[in-house]
Amino acid sequence: KMNGLSGDVQTLLKVMACFGSSTNESVIGYLSESAEYAGVRNGLEGALSDGFIVKDGEGSLQFVHDKVREAAYNLIPDSDKKQFHYHLGKSLYSFCDGEDVGDTIFLIASQINHGKEWILRDKDLSIAIAELNMKAGEKALDGCDHKTAYSYLGAALSLLPNDHWRKHYDLSLRLNFLMAGAAKSCCQYDEAEQILRGISGRTRCFEDKLPSYFLLSQILRTQGKVDDAYNTCSFVLLQLGETIPES
Repeated sequence: KMNGLSGDVQTLLKVMACFGSSTNESVIGYLSESAEYAGVRNGLEGALSDGFIVKDGEGSLQFVHDKVREAAYNLIPDSDKKQFHYHLGKSLYSFCDGEDVGDTIFLIASQINHGKEWILRDKDLSIAIAELNMKAGEKALDGCDHKTAYSYLGAALSLLPNDHWRKHYDLSLRLNFLMAGAAKSCCQYDEAEQILRGISGRTRCFEDKLPSYFLLSQILRTQGKVDDAYNTCSFVLLQLGETIPES
């Protein structure tokens, strides 16, 4: 039945299927501003009238059944799915860049991350999308969703070039520290420790090392490595010119 629908309705259904079982009408509004998805508003009206999608009073759009969503997603050939997600994310990103879009940032990042192979071909885009994922990770951390934060921050790190510490120092420092914190919260203590020790070897001044040393001492204590935690704290205090009593 869906193959006989108008192009606008099919596009809307494919877009909705990429987002999952539900999304907000405001997202469709963002997309309708782009030439590629200009017909999605008309498509939404058709999808609603045909009974594929329902809308509640708060503007949340939802497929009437998982099977409907599955059929809509199958409108996209398997060979095109990854690229469809990516272009969808890029369209949203181009209209939302620099704006506070709330939780929609997770949707944008998750869609655009499907196109990692294309993102990595453009160094400037790689940095921009790394920053997008970092913002998504920070927002997840703010909401205490550490597992989601870990995922987005990991995606951000994977997009950085090999020389990122030299060319993008502030971003590298911030992103690695956030990743270490997310890893700690996900009980990935060895990974967190490795990241933090890596930071201490890359920073340009001792002041930039301090947050990492503090977090490292917490991780060491959590693991029961009390002597290592004490030695780390002692080292920091000595570097700051403090005297540590022998007893």
